[in-house]
Amino acid sequence: MTKPEILQIGPYPEWDQVPLEESFVVHKYFEAPDKAALLAEVGPKIRAVVTRGELGASTELIAALPNLEIICISGVGFDAVDLDACRARGIRVTNTPGVLTDDVADLGVALALAQARGIVGAEAWARSGNWAAKGFYPLQRKVTGKKAGVLGLGRIGFEVAKRLAGFNMDIAYSDISAKDYAPDWEFIADPVALAERSEFFFVTLAASAETRHIVNKDVIEAVGPDGVLINVSRASNVDEEALLDALESGKLGSAALDVFDNEPEINPRFVALDNVLLSPHQASGTVETRKAMGQLMRDNLAAHFAGKELPTPVI
Repeated sequence: MTKPEILQIGPYPEWDQVPLEESFVVHKYFEAPDKAALLAEVGPKIRAVVTRGELGASTELIAALPNLEIICISGVGFDAVDLDACRARGIRVTNTPGVLTDDVADLGVALALAQARGIVGAEAWARSGNWAAKGFYPLQRKVTGKKAGVLGLGRIGFEVAKRLAGFNMDIAYSDISAKDYAPDWEFIADPVALAERSEFFFVTLAASAETRHIVNKDVIEAVGPDGVLINVSRASNVDEEALLDALESGKLGSAALDVFDNEPEINPRFVALDNVLLSPHQASGTVETRKAMGQLMRDNLAAHFAGKELPTPVI
């Protein structure tokens, strides 16, 4: 039986790479020195694309694959895939929701704790000898009992809020509508009003064209000079220039970020700041979760070519 030919956009761990190559003829787009030449050569043969959430599949790439049937994403985000182009051609798209929810929620809360309590700086203080030479590390901020706002109460936002409840935080959230599964938390429709109420403001909503820069200058400044903004969603949800301006001016107290525009090339303005905690888009970065994500991506791929129902379709 002839193996289907697929296009791989970015590298995967060995536990995904080996089974992919056992079942498919894999063309590695990320290794091609001349990507246009590769597409010209193999484009008509490609029936599937495997990619990661942050890499996606552009309009131009999709157009270069006339026989493309499916795009399988290892990751929950699909904002980097041109869904309109896929719908127009009947191309299926899948992602890997659910399996990474706990890890992303864990890291979101960890970032908030690390920023509020100065964990990174305190570790460096002890390691450098400053504790012995200069005394105790400067006092930081309490987390328990503070007011938390969660923008987007989907799978990840809900799990973040559940964890925050363990710290006896006063929780409110914003979403398209109030959620019947969150009766104990206050619903605030307006993101600015939610931000004004929040001492810790978590951005956890799925990214789309409609949510681009939903966390704008007004929302950021509403969090205030004593507030903390935490983003474990997508960079596009936050106006990064407005965020940097607020951090530099002191209109926002601090931030803890796992996602950035143009990552991994972080805006150098972030690096110069001491009131922002930088994380290299690792919210789902555990061995257990990455293995589960890869398995679900491959399950979607296998289901498609077997003519079965897709486990986790986007379209």
